[in-house]
Amino acid sequence: MTITEELVTIQLGTIQIGLPDPLDKPWRELSANPGHDLTASHPNTRWVFRGASPGRHIHPGHLTTRLGKLFSTRAARLGTLHELTKLAPVAIIAETLGYSPTTIERHAIDSAAAYAQYMAAAHQQRTSQTVRASDGE
Repeated sequence: MTITEELVTIQLGTIQIGLPDPLDKPWRELSANPGHDLTASHPNTRWVFRGASPGRHIHPGHLTTRLGKLFSTRAARLGTLHELTKLAPVAIIAETLGYSPTTIERHAIDSAAAYAQYMAAAHQQRTSQTVRASDGE
């Protein structure tokens, strides 16, 4: 993680991601108050998720286990994929994240279907409110 006054940048593998405001706030707080992980073996580490060995990050499997106790990582991953398919073309998402285009296409179809169901429900609710209002309720 790199923090400047203007931007917080996190590195996931070989990919650097800039986090503009307000996404940067939790990372700035984590950097300012690293909690119990700041130990004698890690006095000035740049790792957000420190490992057991000095100068090393936490093993991905151990981090997955820790995060799994807080929330469903699978649900978060699937929800994120659904949202990403609304923002970028399937081919770009698939290539960037290392998924097959077919998998991302399924998420795009699912997220579009969910949005269509939401719009239909919202329309039905508005229609029923209009009918009730015209009936004098």
